[in-house]
Amino acid sequence: MSMPNPDAWRAHLLTEPSAIHSALAALHTIAVLGFKPEETEAPAFYVPEYAQRAGFTIIPVPVYYPNMVNALGETAYQSLRDIPNPVDVVEIFRRPADIPQHLDDILAIRPKMVWMQLGIRHEQVAEALARAGIDVVQDHCLLVELKKMGR
Repeated sequence: MSMPNPDAWRAHLLTEPSAIHSALAALHTIAVLGFKPEETEAPAFYVPEYAQRAGFTIIPVPVYYPNMVNALGETAYQSLRDIPNPVDVVEIFRRPADIPQHLDDILAIRPKMVWMQLGIRHEQVAEALARAGIDVVQDHCLLVELKKMGR
């Protein structure tokens, strides 16, 4: 009888472009944690806007804008747990120090992937998610990767 590999969870930490692109190609719905309105001209608006044009369903979760009720033609939710439909990806636009407060919500909705946008990393949260069987991408721009994929 073979023993389970105690490091198997590390396979969920996606770093190679081929692994990132392969996983992303099978996903459709992205909840954007930290979504910002168009007038901010922030990456937390134009990256999800690009992903929507590339065929993804975007669910805004505007942490900084509690009065936002919709964006990009979609209903906005104040919490990941408020989203009534399954979510494939949680894309994070939050400072690394703010990410741990969302871990329980992310685990509760069980996305297939968590994407920490370019410049964003949190090793402890990434490990917890990977150990739960959720793929994790850190410090990558979704827009750049979609363009590399030809989307």
